[in-house]
Amino acid sequence: MKAAVISNPGGPENLVIEERALPVIKDGWVLVKVMAFGLNRSELMTRKGYSPNVKFPRVLGIECVGVVDNDPSGQYQPGQKVAACMGGMGRDFDGSYAEYTLLPKELLYPFKSHLAWDQLGALPEMFETVYGSLHLALKIKSGDILLIRGGTSSIGLLAAQMAKQSGVKVVATTRDDGRKAMLTDNGAQNVIIDSGEIASKVREVYPTGVDKVLELIGTVTLKDSLASAAPGGSVCMTGMLAEKWSVADFAPMEFIPATVSLTVYDSGQVKAGKEHFQSFINDVESGAIKLSLGKVFNLADIQAAHQLMDSNRAGGKIVVTTNS
Repeated sequence: MKAAVISNPGGPENLVIEERALPVIKDGWVLVKVMAFGLNRSELMTRKGYSPNVKFPRVLGIECVGVVDNDPSGQYQPGQKVAACMGGMGRDFDGSYAEYTLLPKELLYPFKSHLAWDQLGALPEMFETVYGSLHLALKIKSGDILLIRGGTSSIGLLAAQMAKQSGVKVVATTRDDGRKAMLTDNGAQNVIIDSGEIASKVREVYPTGVDKVLELIGTVTLKDSLASAAPGGSVCMTGMLAEKWSVADFAPMEFIPATVSLTVYDSGQVKAGKEHFQSFINDVESGAIKLSLGKVFNLADIQAAHQLMDSNRAGGKIVVTTNS
């Protein structure tokens, strides 16, 4: 099989296509023929050497869609469509940047769909991240006002749609005035231009602050996002678009406003139910949810795909297919 292997952290050029033997099947694991996978910022950070405890060489990739090749237990049948994400993929063991990957059985989400593989490849981690952030971490409810910090990211755009579906009023940020229409087209009712400090701008529109905040930029804007929340509100840090893991000299009593709750969402720790994923696919098929797709690449062009991710100009989820 062909696999994109990184032997040393660095730039996109460090991802090299190699011929490798198929993974050796073992109990409790399933061999999956990868059809497509989405690119994620966490893979960019691992590629750069920012992910602690990742050993090289490594096949990156924290998500995929494909078909079962071999399940020794017989639970899954050859050719059955499955999705998977996180759970150590591309970090603790080799991930999806390959024509085949060996995955723990518990990571698999079986599904049915007539969507093309390039569309399906965009779904697993986006769904898990957005559904988990909104419903499991922030516990959104109809009537809430939700601020999405980093609204033009693929996660931000999907979060706006799914929040609006739940009766939530969405406020989204962008650094680019020319991207306002993108945000409103995806469900945002208000758009704030992010200059690095938005709390005062938020309170010009919502004097007491917003009910919920989805923080996708990360630690560099987290304190300002917390200041945008109303008393009793919640902030969930899910993304790290700024590529910085920690807050220097973190002093909780100064950093977090009184009565505002701070949480995180990590689909490697908590996952949505498999039935929710199938429901999400159904919404995509019906047009109730519109995917924000960037460019689709082939596995052979993985370096170019990472270069586009580095540029922050994809305009949607980057997907890689394994078909030649």
